[in-house]
Amino acid sequence: MMAQNDSIETIQQGILDPIPAHAKFLVFNLKAGCDCGRALAKLALMVDGQKLILGVGITTVVALNRQIAGLRDFPVFADARVSLPVNRAGLWCWLRGSERGTLVLQSQRVVSALSDAYELASSTDAFKFDTGRDLTGYEDGTENPHDQAARDAAIVQNQPPGLDGGSFVAVQQWLHHWDALNAMSSGQKDNAIGRRLSDNQELDDAPASAHVKRTAQESFEPEAFVLRRSMPWSEGEKSGFYFVAFGHSLDAFEAQLKRMSGAEDGIVDGLFQFSQPQTGSYFWCPPMRDGKIDLSILTD
Repeated sequence: MMAQNDSIETIQQGILDPIPAHAKFLVFNLKAGCDCGRALAKLALMVDGQKLILGVGITTVVALNRQIAGLRDFPVFADARVSLPVNRAGLWCWLRGSERGTLVLQSQRVVSALSDAYELASSTDAFKFDTGRDLTGYEDGTENPHDQAARDAAIVQNQPPGLDGGSFVAVQQWLHHWDALNAMSSGQKDNAIGRRLSDNQELDDAPASAHVKRTAQESFEPEAFVLRRSMPWSEGEKSGFYFVAFGHSLDAFEAQLKRMSGAEDGIVDGLFQFSQPQTGSYFWCPPMRDGKIDLSILTD
C-alpha cells in the first residue's frame, strides 16, 4: 500500500482535496492531423494538480501511438433501459478556485495553450452549493470513502513510474428537468434518492429503484468504491449536476452505471425520473513528479 506522504507527492492532489467553491470543467476534442504532443507540453507547464487537474482521453493516447492499461471508451450497454451518451474526448481539465473571475482568465490561458491541436468542445461553470448538495437539495457523496480509503479507491498504486499515483475519472454532465422534479411529492423525491431530504437519513423501506440502493458500493462483487467529486452546474436557465468519479480503475464506476441503467436487472435508477446524462467520457489523470505533471508514459 502506498504511504501517505508518497501519495501526496505523486498524485494530482486536487483529486483528494474537498470540492472548491467554484470550478470550470473544460472538455477538448483533438483536431485532425495536429501535433497534440506539442500542445500537451505547453499545457503541462500550467498543470499543478491542485488548481488545474488534467485528464487525458483515449483519442489523445491513440494519436500519440501509446497505450494506458485500463483506459477505454465510455461503455455502451446493450440492455440499458435509458440513454447513456458517449463522447470520445481528447482532454479534460478541472479548474478549481475560490473566485469565478480567476477561473475565467485561467480558462482563456488553457484554451490558448491547446489551440494548435485541440478545439474546446464544452466549458461548464460549476460551484459548491451549501455544504455540498445537489441543486435538488440532497447531499452528494454521503458514502464517499475518506483518508486512506479514499486513496485506495481513487489512486493507482504499486505500479511503475508514470502510472503510480495516477487515477482514472468518469465524467457525466446531468441535466435536471425541474418541471418533472417539482411535480413529484416529497415522498416520491425521497424514494427516488433513497434518503430523506430533511435529515439525509437512508430510508429502510426505499424501493429497489432508489439511487442509494442502485449504487450501494458494498453490494457489488467485487465492491465498487469510487471517490466522487461532483458539483452543481448552471448555464442560463439550464442546470444540473456535473458528475465526477475517480477510481484506481474504471471498473467500479462501470458496474454502478450498468446497474443504474437497468442493464443488470431491468430496474432503472430513480434519478432518471427527473435527470438525464448529456455526456459520458473516460480520462486518465497522470501522476505528478517533482511538482510537475508526469506525461512520461505518453511522451518518452
